[in-house]
Amino acid sequence: MDNRINENRKKIRLLRTQMLETEAAIRGQIGRDEDSTGTSLALMAMRAEMSELSKERARLGDDKEPILVERLMRPRRAPAVRLILASKRHLARKQKISS
Repeated sequence: MDNRINENRKKIRLLRTQMLETEAAIRGQIGRDEDSTGTSLALMAMRAEMSELSKERARLGDDKEPILVERLMRPRRAPAVRLILASKRHLARKQKISS
């Protein structure tokens, strides 16, 4: 039983990594204005498989501790900084109040 749980956890971890890579590929295809139908269908099949694995995991009684996957992807872009806009608004309010 414990061996089946470990195998299930390994499959889930591998599938999550593959899903992240596939999602990145889809974003790249969309960015290049290419057809991403095949890749999207593969991702949907992976999601269906993940659903089955998670149901099996719950049946085996291993749904208490999380399965961690190291994020291999870097963020797509840095968070926007809005300090300039906030200071302009603040200055505009000051000018209205002092007028």
